[in-house]
Formats: sequence, C-alpha cells, structure tokens
Amino acid sequence: MDSESKTLGQLFVPICLETLCFMLTGMADTVMISSVGDQAVGAVGTANTYIGIFIIMFSIISTGAMAVMTQYIGARRNGVAYQARQFGLIFNAALGTLLSVFLFFFSREVLLLVGVADSLLDYAVTYFRIVGGGCILTALIPIFSGYLRAFGHTRQPLAATLIGNVANLVLNALFLYALHMGVTGIAIATVLSRILNLAIVMYASHRLVDAGKDPERISNGEIFRQVLRIGLPSAMETALYNLAMTLMIRFLNQMDAAGFHVTARSYAAQITNFSYCIGAALAQANAIQTGWRVGAHRYDACDKGTKRAALLGSLAAVAIEALLTLASPYLMRFFTDDPEMIKMVGKLLAVDIVLEMGRTTNLVFGNALKVSGDALFTTGIAAVFMYLCAVGGTWFFGIHLGWMAVGAYVGLAMDECVRAVCMFLRWQSGKWRNKRLVLDQTKAAV
Repeated sequence: MDSESKTLGQLFVPICLETLCFMLTGMADTVMISSVGDQAVGAVGTANTYIGIFIIMFSIISTGAMAVMTQYIGARRNGVAYQARQFGLIFNAALGTLLSVFLFFFSREVLLLVGVADSLLDYAVTYFRIVGGGCILTALIPIFSGYLRAFGHTRQPLAATLIGNVANLVLNALFLYALHMGVTGIAIATVLSRILNLAIVMYASHRLVDAGKDPERISNGEIFRQVLRIGLPSAMETALYNLAMTLMIRFLNQMDAAGFHVTARSYAAQITNFSYCIGAALAQANAIQTGWRVGAHRYDACDKGTKRAALLGSLAAVAIEALLTLASPYLMRFFTDDPEMIKMVGKLLAVDIVLEMGRTTNLVFGNALKVSGDALFTTGIAAVFMYLCAVGGTWFFGIHLGWMAVGAYVGLAMDECVRAVCMFLRWQSGKWRNKRLVLDQTKAAV
C-alpha cells in the first residue's frame, strides 16, 4: 500500500495504541512507585516535568524534520525526506550527549533552583540524575519513529513501545520488589526500556524504508532552514508550556509543605492520560496526512480531514474523561487509600472534562498548522494565553481565591479552551495554504 493512501483510521489506531501503552506504563509505574510512598509519586512526577523542560531542545529538530519529511513524501521526493532524517540524527545525537552529561552531574542544583518541595527533593534528585542522564535516548527515538510514521509505518513504533513498556514493567517489579531499589530501580528500568525501544525503531527504519536510495537531495543549508522554520517555533511553544507547568507546580508546592496538591496533580495526570491519548493520537495521525496533502497541493482534503479529526477527537476525549471522573473513587484505590487525596483527585478530573475538550481541539488544529508551515502563529498564541490563563489562573484561582489544586486546573482549562478557539479561527482563515515548504525548494540545488 502506498503510504499516502493510508486513511486516518489506519494511521490513528497504531498511534493511539502506542500512546495508550505508554500511558498505561506510566500508570503502572505510579502504582508501583506508590508502594514506596506518596512522596515518591510526587517526586517522580515533578522530576519528569523538569526533565521535559530540558529535552524540548530535541523537539526543535524532530518536529521540524517530521514536517519536512511528510511534505516531501507528499511531493514524491523521498530522497529529501531521508536527508532530513540524517540531519536530525546528527544534531540530536550531539545535543543529547551534552545534555545527558549536564543533567547527570547537576541534577540537585537544577532541582534546588526551581524550588522542589523539601519532602520530595531526595527522591526527585535520584530519578532526575538517572533518567535525565539517559536523555540521549529521548533525543534519538523520535527521529527514527517519526521517519517510520512519515512513510506510513505506524505499527513498528507501536511494537517498539509495547515491547519496551513490557520490559519496563518487568524490570520495575524486579528492582522494586525483589531488589528493593525504590525510586532508583524505577529510574534504571526506564532507561533500559528506552534503550530497547531505540534498538527496535532503528532496525525497523533500516529494513522498511529505502528512501536513502533515492538520489535527490537539496542543500544542507536549505534543509536546516526548513527544519528550523517549523521546529524552532514549535520547540519554543513546548518550552513555554513546560515553563508554564514549572511555574504552576511551584505555586502548587507553595500551597502546602507536604506536597499534597502536587501529588494530587500527579495522580490526576495519570488518569487523564487515557482521554488525552485519543486527542494526541488523532493530532499526530492527522498531522501526517496534513504533510502529505500539503506537499501534494490537496488543500481541500486537508481542510476537511483536519476538521473531522478535531470533532471526533473532542467528542471521544470528553466522553472518556466523564467516565473516568465517575470511576475515579474506584480507580484511585489502586494508588492510595487516603480519602482526602481521593476526593481532591475527583475534583480535578471533573474540571478536566472541559480541559480535555479544549486540549484535543487545540492539538489537532495546532499540529496541522505547524506541519503545514504556519508554526509561528501557534507559538505566539501560546506565549500569551499559557501565562495569562494557566500560570495566572493558578495563582489567582489557586492561591488568591484559595481553590488550591482545583484552581490550577481551572486555569489550565481556560488556557486550552481559549487557544483551541484561536487555532480553529486561524485554520478557518486558510492562511496555512500559503505556507507550503516544498514550494520554496523547487529551484534548490544539491
């Protein structure tokens, strides 16, 4: 089957299953970590948030390379898509090595700087040093996985994630229950499972895609410019988001010294991942189709497909989140028996119903805009409303009005919904139709 002929469903199902596998493993990790204590759960969740702040640098290349690859594949110029992958590998490998060394040696200093609660610090430092020190794996996996998806091979990244996650669970059990290594064991298991994931996607990309045999190339400078045109604004948006989440968590840490509210947020995030994975997978699948269709000048099909994906994703995410909210008293029993914690997480999930509706719409239209070449707009909107609504809302509703973690979630919901409206209006304007990357390269020399 020609990759561009694959339907949204054929792309969506493996991506959704892959995302769901990842989410389920995160939940299983949380259940296992909770055997160490609630503080360990809060520490690992906090450490992962801060690790995300650093690894956004990898998304500069991986996001931009994905847009470049899909558009050139749509334009039947596979050799340039291969060239974009090679560029991404070299850049991310170098950056990943440097960042791994930095995070391994300066983990405590970083966490002290951002103000992690004292009760969570030791656990957070342990996890941060090991997982952050292996972040080169996080730099390389998206390049190979994105390369496979760009050519329509979505099952292989799913298999890699599934196998890696099963290995992660087995290793978690070994390190936690047999060797009693606590958070250290969880972190080591995470790194080892990512090594396995990387090995699988590397092998699959070598076996299944032969785009490197296509002799067509453009100048490396042009590849770099195009990747940065999409990747840099997208990475800036991710950086702004992670910084906003950092400020939000800092406000949550200020609400109580014991870390109750930041831990409640960690538990709620694990549960909401089930509804989030629907929107995230639809956004990724639609983004692949958007790149193919923009590269082939099929703008009307692109418009209809994106609107359909946003509608389906929003309806599914809201329905699933509503069910999760109703079931939260039972789901939380897997994590903790603390009635106050269970009650607080239930409140957060109720607010999250609105949040997920906005987030899914924002993801689908936002990703489509980025892949089409209109990435600057999404970054500009994010720069305003993440801080006005998410950060400002956390302070105003959470601290000033005393709503605590519920107030933080109200601010997050406002942010996602406002940005969703902005993304839809921008898409509806049709300005993205004039952002095609391939048009800029018709006269490019090798």
